[in-house]
Amino acid sequence: MSRVFNFSAGPATLPEEVLKRAQQELLEWNGLGLSVMEISHRDPEYVRIAQQAEQDLRDLMAVPDDYHVLFLQGGGRGQFSAVPQNIAGPEATVDYLDTGIWSGYAIREAKKFVGKVNVVGSTEQRAGGKAIMLPEQWQLSDNAAYFHYCPNETVDGIALHQIPEVNAPIVADMSSNILSEPLDVSKFGVIYAGAQKNIGPSGFAIAIVKQSLLGQPQSSLCSIMDYAIQAKDHSMYNTPNTFAWYLSGLVFEWLKAQGGLAAMGQQNRHKAALLYGFIDSSEFYHNHVHTDYRSIMNVPFQLVDDSLDERFLREAREAGLVGLKGHRFVGGMRASIYNAMPVAGVEALIDFMKTFERANG
Repeated sequence: MSRVFNFSAGPATLPEEVLKRAQQELLEWNGLGLSVMEISHRDPEYVRIAQQAEQDLRDLMAVPDDYHVLFLQGGGRGQFSAVPQNIAGPEATVDYLDTGIWSGYAIREAKKFVGKVNVVGSTEQRAGGKAIMLPEQWQLSDNAAYFHYCPNETVDGIALHQIPEVNAPIVADMSSNILSEPLDVSKFGVIYAGAQKNIGPSGFAIAIVKQSLLGQPQSSLCSIMDYAIQAKDHSMYNTPNTFAWYLSGLVFEWLKAQGGLAAMGQQNRHKAALLYGFIDSSEFYHNHVHTDYRSIMNVPFQLVDDSLDERFLREAREAGLVGLKGHRFVGGMRASIYNAMPVAGVEALIDFMKTFERANG
C-alpha cells in the first residue's frame, strides 16, 4: 500500500510510525489478550497509559505545576462554551480578538453566557495583504474576566506570532498550532485545542488550565464541562475517549523522539518557508496574507485562474496529494502542514505545483 500526502486541515495526517504501532497493538495491547479500546478507563493498566500521556505532554510543553492538563470531549467547539462558563460570571465582560472564522464562532458562543463580549480588534487589509490590527489599536476593557484569541486561524492561514500583553488572563484556542513550536505556558490562563490537527483523532480536546482560575463556575455549567470537577477526577469524571487518549499519547512519544518542540518548530518553519517561497516566486499562485501574519501550519493559496481549481485538485489527487481544497468560505487551495507532514510532502507539493503551472500557465 502506498500512502498519500494528506494536507487536510483536520482530521489531519498522523505520524506513520504512530499508526503502525497502533495497528500492531490494536487486537492485543501489552499482552492482555484484548484491545486497548476494550480496557476499562478505571483499570490500572489504562490509568498508566493516561498518566504517561499527561506527563509526556507536560514535558513537551514545560507545563508548570500549578496548571491542570485535562483530556476532554467535544473538540474545540465544546471549549467555546466551557471557557466563559468556567472562568467568567454571567454578568462579566470578556475581551475577544476577532482574527477569523474560528474567533467568530467563539465570540458567538461566549455571548450566550456572559454579560458583554467586547471585540477588541479584528483583521484589516494593509499594503502587503491581510493582517491583524496592531495591539495599540485594540480597544481593551478595564475589567475583562479574560482575553481570548486564536493564535492560528486555519481558514485564512493568518497567525499572531506574539503573545498579547494584556491586563487579564489570556485564553488561547490553539487547536491548529499546539505543539508546533516551544511556548511559554505560564503566560496563559487557559490553553485549549481540538485534537484533530497536531494531537490525535477528532472529537477529543485538551485544556491546560491555571489552578487559580478554577472553582467558581457558572451555576448552569454541566458537570462534564466543569474544569474543577474534571481536574479532581483526573479527566475521568465521565468515561473518556480512551482510544483517542491512547493514540494522542503515542503522538506525544513520537514528538519526544523527534527532539521535542524546538526541533518541530525548526522543521515547521522550514516547511513553511519552502512553500511560501515558491508561491511568492510564482505569477501563477498567490497568497494574500501579509508576511508578518502568515501561518506556518495552514498555507492558503489561489490560482491566477480559478476555473483551473477543479483540475488542480483532480490532478493533485492523482499525484498522491490530497486534502488541498480550500475552506468552503474562501475557496482556492489550502495546504495544512502540521507536525506529521514531512518535508518530503511539501517538496512533492511544490514539484506538482511547478508541473501544473508549466502545463496551464
